Amino acid sequence: MKKLFIIATVLFLSACSTLKSSSDFDPSVSFDQYKTYSWVANKNDVAGYHLDGLMDQRVRAAIESQLSQKGFTKTDKKDADLLVNYITKVDKKINIDTFNSHYGYNPYYGPRWGWGGSLQTETTVREYDVGTLMVDLVDNKTSKLVWRGTVADTVREQNTPEERIQIINNAISTVMMDYPPKPTK
Repeated sequence: MKKLFIIATVLFLSACSTLKSSSDFDPSVSFDQYKTYSWVANKNDVAGYHLDGLMDQRVRAAIESQLSQKGFTKTDKKDADLLVNYITKVDKKINIDTFNSHYGYNPYYGPRWGWGGSLQTETTVREYDVGTLMVDLVDNKTSKLVWRGTVADTVREQNTPEERIQIINNAISTVMMDYPPKPTK
């Protein structure tokens, strides 16, 4: 089951259509106070909580790159202002399309025989996966979640590791554009 989850997440992260991102934050927090970060320790008791192997390395590298560009410094957990974590999930979705077609010659004998309107209704059902990646920033002193960024897209396959890295970097860049949150006036 864990391998299936990892494969599905790999496929999500290699998606290439437009990403849908959002963020949420605690408006009472001053984000200027945060300058350092550390990673939340892996939770081995929760299956699928973190990706394994290469994808985990790629996601972490992309997040670290974005935090570095925003002026953060990586440090030990005890000295960090923020604890960083990410969560992945894949949901099945169903798309149902119904459309009318075939207007023209009606070959059946009856009141509408010959040229005229003949209408047929067609319905197609498509099942697809939507992958979601959430980046959490937790205040290390209070242990409270202060910011969450989310990015989601339809799961698609990419062939090369370079394409996967590029898509992951794009997804993380998209979600981290909303950090730090803009003050509301």
